[in-house]
Amino acid sequence: MRKLAIVEFLSVDGVMQGLGSPDEDREGGFEHGGWGAPYSAALGEVLSPDVGAQTSAYVMGRRTYQKMAEFWPTQPDTNPMAASLNSAPKHVATRTLDDLSWRGASALQGDVIEAVAGLKAEGKGTIVALGSGDLVRQLMSAGLVDELQLFLHPLLLGTGKRLFGDLPSPCSLRLEDIASTRLGTVALTYAVDQSISSTSSSSSPGGAGSLAAADQPAR
Repeated sequence: MRKLAIVEFLSVDGVMQGLGSPDEDREGGFEHGGWGAPYSAALGEVLSPDVGAQTSAYVMGRRTYQKMAEFWPTQPDTNPMAASLNSAPKHVATRTLDDLSWRGASALQGDVIEAVAGLKAEGKGTIVALGSGDLVRQLMSAGLVDELQLFLHPLLLGTGKRLFGDLPSPCSLRLEDIASTRLGTVALTYAVDQSISSTSSSSSPGGAGSLAAADQPAR
């Protein structure tokens, strides 16, 4: 059984839209594209030198695939991330792309949740989802995510697509690692423990159960 890890770069208010460049994603009139660039120079302080070494496959949505396929195939294997991305299988959630020209890329077949669950059940290592907000929200709701790796940039954007949406029930996270860069980015690694059932979190007003439920992060 493989682990499924989600890797995301976010503002403090949870925005993931348009991280890399001004025109990456202007949907909804978003005008702050490229907001992650000022913090990228220090990311090496919190990224492992063997980044991608344990990754045996990637999953991504159509937009993320198209954006990454414009850049990473031309990067040298001396870059550990490029070496991992260019050699590992890449499974893309798409019903519209016919030509997946990036070496090792293929479209997920059938129901996306069933397809990713099938990928987890075979092989070893870690499956990594990069970006792909819509896909990640589906995977979180289905209970397929084992780990969250969040890189939180010190910025409030106030507008834009957020990573997390509604969940069937609250989700308990266990902090596994925390680090920060000189530019203020905080790298957080959480293990996804379990869903907290409504029965276990319900209690009379003011009781221990209601306090525990209130203490869970809003999703």
